[in-house]
Amino acid sequence: MNKLQIPQRYVRISKYLSKHLRHQPERLGLELLPGGWVEVDKLLAAASANGFEITLADLQQVVATNDKQRFAFNDRGDLIRANQGHSVDVDLQLTSQIPPATLYHGTHVKAVDAILTTGLQKMSRHHVHLTTDLHMAAKVGGRRGESVIFTVDGMAMVADGYSFYCTENDVWLVDAVPPQYLEKLIT
Repeated sequence: MNKLQIPQRYVRISKYLSKHLRHQPERLGLELLPGGWVEVDKLLAAASANGFEITLADLQQVVATNDKQRFAFNDRGDLIRANQGHSVDVDLQLTSQIPPATLYHGTHVKAVDAILTTGLQKMSRHHVHLTTDLHMAAKVGGRRGESVIFTVDGMAMVADGYSFYCTENDVWLVDAVPPQYLEKLIT
């Protein structure tokens, strides 16, 4: 199912999940468990009590078809979490990994000058998000207009003591990327 075929209802559910699993779980009376997990039954009940009906089948479909694989179920399917992008305090229980030599970060053209000066900052999130997929970086960067892509020298950062983490959906996370590890990609 491509993006054009994804029912609008699933887009609304995805946005609802992002808001409540990444930023405001307390708004639904939810508490994130270690790893950022929430019991599926509690999430469905809390959404219903909030006037937003989600079925288990809806939830499974959203997790399976989300273009960025933002959400995951545990092995038993009784817990769900957002894979990354949290603004609330959460330990996703990821272990440090050696990243690929080159990673990418897509942004909008208006952010380029600041990035070249201060590097990539996590802002209100827990980490800076990077990818190995050039197409995905362009897509993320183009959300707010013209896209600019930076390459990140992952090996130099590791050599200098930076720690990287990789989520289930292959998003690479790091606390910050100083400007000396960045190069603006000419496309």
